[in-house]
Amino acid sequence: MEASGKLICRQRQVLFSFLLLGLSLAGAAEPRSYSVVEETEGSSFVTNLAKDLGLEQREFSRRGIRVASRGNKLHLQLNQETGDLLLNEKLDREDLCGHTEPCVLRFQVLLESPFEFFQAELQVIDINDHSPVFLDKQMLVKVSESSPPGTAFPLKNAEDLDVGQNNIENYIISPNSYFRVLTRKRSDGRKYPELVLDKALDREEEAELRLTLTALDGGSPPRSGTAQVYIEVVDVNDNAPEFEQPFYRAQISEDSPISFLVVKVSATDVDTGVNGEISYSLFQASDEISKTFTVDFLTGEIRLKKQLDFEKFQSYEVNIEARDAGGFSGKCTVLIQVIDVNDHAPEVTMSAFTSPIPENAPETVVALFSVSDLDSGENGKISCSIQEDLPFLLKSSVGNFYTLLTETPLDRESRAEYNVTITVTDLGTPRLTTHLNMTVLVSDVNDNAPAFTQASYTLFVRENNSPALHIGSVSATDRDSGTNAQVTYSLLPPQNPHLPLASLVSINTDNGHLFALRSLDYEALQAFEFRVGASDRGSPALSSEALVRVLVLDANDNSPFVLYPLQNSSAPCTELVPRAAEPGYLVTKVVAVDGDSGQNAWLSYQLLKATEPGLFGVWAHNGEVRTARLLSERDAAKQRLVVLVKDNGEPPCSATATLQVLLVDGFSQPYLPLPEAAPAQGQADSLTVYLVVALASVSSLFLFSVLLFVAVRLCRRSRAASVGRCSVPEGPFPGHLVDVRGTGSLSQNYQYEVCLAGGSGTNEFQFLKPVLPNIQGHSFGPEMEQNSNFRNGFGFSLQLK
Repeated sequence: MEASGKLICRQRQVLFSFLLLGLSLAGAAEPRSYSVVEETEGSSFVTNLAKDLGLEQREFSRRGIRVASRGNKLHLQLNQETGDLLLNEKLDREDLCGHTEPCVLRFQVLLESPFEFFQAELQVIDINDHSPVFLDKQMLVKVSESSPPGTAFPLKNAEDLDVGQNNIENYIISPNSYFRVLTRKRSDGRKYPELVLDKALDREEEAELRLTLTALDGGSPPRSGTAQVYIEVVDVNDNAPEFEQPFYRAQISEDSPISFLVVKVSATDVDTGVNGEISYSLFQASDEISKTFTVDFLTGEIRLKKQLDFEKFQSYEVNIEARDAGGFSGKCTVLIQVIDVNDHAPEVTMSAFTSPIPENAPETVVALFSVSDLDSGENGKISCSIQEDLPFLLKSSVGNFYTLLTETPLDRESRAEYNVTITVTDLGTPRLTTHLNMTVLVSDVNDNAPAFTQASYTLFVRENNSPALHIGSVSATDRDSGTNAQVTYSLLPPQNPHLPLASLVSINTDNGHLFALRSLDYEALQAFEFRVGASDRGSPALSSEALVRVLVLDANDNSPFVLYPLQNSSAPCTELVPRAAEPGYLVTKVVAVDGDSGQNAWLSYQLLKATEPGLFGVWAHNGEVRTARLLSERDAAKQRLVVLVKDNGEPPCSATATLQVLLVDGFSQPYLPLPEAAPAQGQADSLTVYLVVALASVSSLFLFSVLLFVAVRLCRRSRAASVGRCSVPEGPFPGHLVDVRGTGSLSQNYQYEVCLAGGSGTNEFQFLKPVLPNIQGHSFGPEMEQNSNFRNGFGFSLQLK
């Protein structure tokens, strides 16, 4: 007994557990309901999901809550920061639901970590934003004068897109003595007006009436629409057509072809002749019914006018009017039921999809989707599956929702992507199938740093380059994929703080191309080096670096510069050369430099111009100006030389140096007349000769003239001889100043005291120290530097002290 009692107790516990589980599932499946008034502006507040779900703000943000709905259009949006559920756009209840009431939009609330979702629905509440509208603004009603009071005449109803109390409430007619209007209600809930005769008509007294029919809805404030009713009183035709039955029922498959016979109605009229001829027509047909069905006005056959769609309309109520020639009519109603066929394939709506999936991650939700079929019955039942050789699992959730999960951790190295095909099949006949293909990518982790193709790069750029010149590139690769393999290049801070790297080069962060930002000058900067970095976009980012050396190549952009002799002085440099100089005598040396380097700085010298070619020569490699031959008395005392200094660049650059060389008989001459004085003296001598000849001619004294000419010539020669000899007086002589104005190799003007050493038997000139105090560092030529005492051609000794 005790054992059986325990068994009964356990059975009750199990039953109670199943009962609790069923109640919890039913509670979880119960949708949450919200409402909003139509025409509410977009972004209007609906509810706060965080409060509804009992979540704190931090928990709400972490769970990654989303809102999904069936179909592709989402009418709601969720503010992830505040948890407010807002309207995505202004809602029009009539566009969304038509005449369906209530108008409910269903959606789902999805939560992650852990994964949960809730069903919810939004009811769009109708407002009175549409007025009743009569499809026919003018209606003609023919009433026989024999019609007794109380006879009713159905009129065409008005249409109102609003529903509920905002739809048509009643009809009224303008005041008159004969008619009133009643508001009737059809089986589908629509209201229509019925004109009731209160007083017998007399055609002879009043042949027609004009009334205004008004349709009022139940909104606040109410809206209205009007139509004109023209009543024509006809003569006696006392029998109206009558249908065989007031209601007809028919069923038709939705795939029936156009012109298919739906049903045939029939009416009879006991009148004879013209009053007994009947014609059929649609009565008070809506726009949809007029487009879908047509009735033969003679036979009463109702046929299809367009293709049916069970998913849009499951049934139709068609009103048929039979009218005789006298204007009397009878009405019947045809109820047409549409039969569903399996003509819609299942639909798959993706609510959430996650790709890529991190490798080595545990069970992960890849996708959440719902399946649906617009067909009904067995045609709307659905089965769902995926391939069997994939590491994924398909789980069914509440309703028609399915979850795609990873069954085992994924490995990117073995397979980087999976093609998953979701197959959805209905159970109709024939079965229809829908396939949804998804590509699930496996994401990589950032475990490889970018690697440069070279540890160091050497780039060459010629000076005077144009700014923004592409001078080379660096390249790095990353074995990772996605953003982990996207390499970004950058210039690293230079190790030399004095190197203005930011103004010299720049790098394209995407492809590693290097550009020179400004024109480089080899004379200012021959080479520089810097480091470039390559980093990926992983988290955390990994990086590497490489060394870049930039060598500036020289261009021949500097002309030679002459250091000696100076070319910018006011007076040209004059070199003194004794006429007794041997061939190869060093006159001077042209010194020049070039700011370029290499062969662009190799200088060569050549004699470009000379007063007497062949007298002097210039050594090509060192610029030494030497005599090429012995000097003679016929050589002009003043020689002008132009030396060309040329570098070895391509194209070559050059400069010229101008030298003034003065030929002297000896360094002891106290005064050297300028060569320009000789022609003037020659002109004076010739004038004297011409004067003497003229005087001789005038005096006719030829002999005297000859004697005088001879005397003059003799006098000139004796005067020239006296200039070459100095008579030395007895005793000491006062010093005479000799002015040497920049001649020879001296670059300044100096004055020397010249005197004869009294009592010296050698008759030597003695050069005293210059009157100007400082001549240090001045060169007097190689011969004078080797021996400060040398003799001139007259036997005198010139001594420098």
